[in-house]
Amino acid sequence: MATEIKVPVLPESVADATIASWHKKPGDAVKRDENIVDLETDKVVLEVPSTVDGVIKELKFEEGATVTSSQVIAVIEEGAAAEAPKKEEKKEEKKQEGGKAGADEAPPATKDETDEVKAAKQEGPQMARKEAKAAPPASAELPPGARFTAEKEGIDASQVEGTGRRGAVTKENLLNYASGKTAGVSGGARPEERVPMTRIRKRIAERLMQSKNSIAMLTSFNEVDLGKVMALRKELGEQFQKEHGIKLGFMSFFAKAAANALQRHPVVNASVDGDDIIYHGYADISVAISTERGLVTPVLRNVERMGFAEVEQGIADFAKAAREGGLKLEDLQGGTFTITNGGTFGSLMSTPIVNPPQSAILGMHAIKERAVVKDGQVVAAPMMYIALSYDHRVIDGKDAVLFLVDIKNQLENPHRMLLGM
Repeated sequence: MATEIKVPVLPESVADATIASWHKKPGDAVKRDENIVDLETDKVVLEVPSTVDGVIKELKFEEGATVTSSQVIAVIEEGAAAEAPKKEEKKEEKKQEGGKAGADEAPPATKDETDEVKAAKQEGPQMARKEAKAAPPASAELPPGARFTAEKEGIDASQVEGTGRRGAVTKENLLNYASGKTAGVSGGARPEERVPMTRIRKRIAERLMQSKNSIAMLTSFNEVDLGKVMALRKELGEQFQKEHGIKLGFMSFFAKAAANALQRHPVVNASVDGDDIIYHGYADISVAISTERGLVTPVLRNVERMGFAEVEQGIADFAKAAREGGLKLEDLQGGTFTITNGGTFGSLMSTPIVNPPQSAILGMHAIKERAVVKDGQVVAAPMMYIALSYDHRVIDGKDAVLFLVDIKNQLENPHRMLLGM
């Protein structure tokens, strides 16, 4: 019985998807729940699993094709088994194996042969066996679209570095390799490469331009002494990890401080809907995570109710899912406020861009030991610049500054924050 595999139902905010990579080809056996294809949307990469055990009968689209919600993309013959090799092929394989075995066996050395000749005869078949083991996978193992491109362009796929899932060579990799190779020949030491934007990168670009063109954005700065936070992490970090199975990082302190401050300064937690301002009584915080495909912002729900361990585990789970392409669309929807950490990459100061329809975003930066004055004395302290970019149509400068000061006071007095003060 033939079973149709369809594109998952996409939310209203996602119009269509692109076939990024096929993991099966016609004739391949597939098991229930085994991933068949990766679909790239504006926000995430979706895995589409098989719903039955069987054999791939037909793939309806090539890689790179655009598909829509509930559209049939493949057909599986349920309960079928992959075709066994034909008798002629088996005979040919046996013949080749026999020939190879004969070639591997060096003829006996004569009495007149020297030790060097004997060694050379034995080394020949051994080297052949080593080369056979190191042989690259055949082009037949590539996804259909990539295999067609490799044959068309005459490319040895083993020479191409793959960027697909689990290092698979994609059609895009092959096209980039072909264009780069041509450019290297014609341009000498001045190669160029033209690479089409991924859907996620296009969406990021659209969102950034939307933010720039629709928001009266302004950024305020402050600095925070993280000495007490670092001391607390050093004091309780090992016990925290034993108790909860997760490390106590900086992000949980910032997320909890932001959630508390959003409760006290609700305008920073508001969003714009047409001519209306929506005030949210909960803190759904989007956490910016960098991936190979671009920046994603999965949402931690109700952070005001979460403990530090829950925040750390939630962020760790999202980071792992983002790296492995396992984020779900619902993970990225909503969010009333965003935190981004440029300090991970060494950024000392920046002006993060607001993510509409949110009204504000908090930027963390690198921790640097600097000279500061405490009680009339110049001392060294681990300092971080923090930034709040906000929609000036909704948030006045006073509210933005007070919000940052609230964050600063909590982080410089983490024991009070832990007690909800």
